[in-house]
Amino acid sequence: MKPHILTRSRNEQLCSDLLAAGISPLLAQLYAARDIHSVNETSHELAQLLHFRELKHIHTAATQLAQAIDAGKRLLIIADYDADGATACAIAIKGLRMFGAKVDFLVPNRFEHGYGLTPLIVEEAAALQAELIITVDNGIASLAGVARAQELGIDVLVTDHHLPADSLPACTIVNPNQPACTFASKHLAGCGVMFYVLLALRAHYKATGRYENQAAPNLAVLLDYVALGTVADVVKLDHNNRILVAQGLKRMRAGKAALGIQALFEVAKRDIRKAEPFDLGFAIGPRINAAGRLDDMSIGIRCLLADDALTAQTLAAELDSLNRERRGIEQSMLKEALNLPEFQVADSQMTVTAFRDDWHQGVIGIVAGRLRERYFRPTIVFAPGDDGELRGSGRSIPALHLRDTLDLVSKRHPHLISKFGGHAMAAGLSLPESALPEFQAAFEQAVNEQLSHDDLTQTYLTDGALDADTLCLQAAQQLRAEVWGQGFAPPMFVDEFEVTWQRAVGVNHKKAGVRKTGSAEVEAMFFRCEEDLPERIRMVYRMVANEWRGQYELQLHSEYWEAL
Repeated sequence: MKPHILTRSRNEQLCSDLLAAGISPLLAQLYAARDIHSVNETSHELAQLLHFRELKHIHTAATQLAQAIDAGKRLLIIADYDADGATACAIAIKGLRMFGAKVDFLVPNRFEHGYGLTPLIVEEAAALQAELIITVDNGIASLAGVARAQELGIDVLVTDHHLPADSLPACTIVNPNQPACTFASKHLAGCGVMFYVLLALRAHYKATGRYENQAAPNLAVLLDYVALGTVADVVKLDHNNRILVAQGLKRMRAGKAALGIQALFEVAKRDIRKAEPFDLGFAIGPRINAAGRLDDMSIGIRCLLADDALTAQTLAAELDSLNRERRGIEQSMLKEALNLPEFQVADSQMTVTAFRDDWHQGVIGIVAGRLRERYFRPTIVFAPGDDGELRGSGRSIPALHLRDTLDLVSKRHPHLISKFGGHAMAAGLSLPESALPEFQAAFEQAVNEQLSHDDLTQTYLTDGALDADTLCLQAAQQLRAEVWGQGFAPPMFVDEFEVTWQRAVGVNHKKAGVRKTGSAEVEAMFFRCEEDLPERIRMVYRMVANEWRGQYELQLHSEYWEAL
């Protein structure tokens, strides 16, 4: 089915206000077509950050931490096994040590413990003589784990950002998405929540006079971790998150990033002095995630926390190797999912579900994302878990809230899903293997009730056509300096071009010369394109300032093209 190509609507009054404030014409038009309501929201200054006071229970959390630190108690961070969890853990460890805390971390193993603060992980925490457990990027659904900790006399502080269920753990919780929390940004990643907890802890100590005669810790040194985790977790880049990401990128470009992050840029062959969100989301984040997917996320956390260059480089190389292994497994699974007869998707289907008993549960989320891109349908991929259970990871399309849909299925069929959680666009679940056929039917029905087939048509929301003067290297460099990402989409344009030459490059890619009427010829990249391009095309594209041997040139990256 041919995709829809639409142009974003623009707030013309806001555009005029932005121009009057000195914003360039191109950026003013782009901002006015996105989720910006005032000129102030174009600022990335730390002074514009939302105050921590609006986070529910934040003062209680700060007091709880201060009392534990002052009493010399043993604090233990329980982290999630993805890049957000790893960066949140690094923020907690490094940040709490600035305040004199005795703190270490324990991260669940995906294959042994499952997700979150489980009773099994609590038992291990007790063996380590933990006196206060602090969860990062998990815990909002850990009722049994919190209860077990309390039975063992261990206090718990939950810091999380995931959507809550009907019941909450009986402990202090800091989560912008918990009921009655008035914090304006509901899109903080787990690393952002932990950063805010540290801001509140510092304020608590300032109020009690601890820093009357000494400097308070500079928590800005943690912003590179916050930026990495925020982008890697694909949370919405609202104004607050754009500030956090911009400030973290600023530290990276200035050579002030943690040694582990610097080492990850090196193994990824990226220049940290020119760091941008794309690097974090598609080069650095996946290498950290590979540890949690295939091995042990503590490798990634130790890399982030490394305090000497050799250790950082050694661990970064190990993460790079794991990421190459992950890519191989992913390609094999994806090939099977696309080619095996049992996984062929009929036009009438609203969903995609896939399972094989030899698939790797650490990679199912990535494969689900690839299948979602291919079929543009809500997709869940399953792999074997423990004790006859399957573990599934899902990816959705903009028209469907995946976590809420799983909640609907669970309420209609209480025996089907053992547990689930997640967000609008991504979610995870477990269910008995024997329940898979029934779940597939129930999931298909639930989605069918919420979507029409028109929702399953890929839509490219563009910023329209560019005039000849704006289709230039200077404009591409200007765009590169901004913070774009989830919920604040990178600019895409649509134009008609003449194809002047073309040749195959790499594996299944094409490079071509294209010319818009009235403009000079520009080089364009067509990824995953095996067919020959016709003489004239309509193309949805991004402008890129491409560097080659120290020189920059304008390059267009095709997102979609069709013959004219």
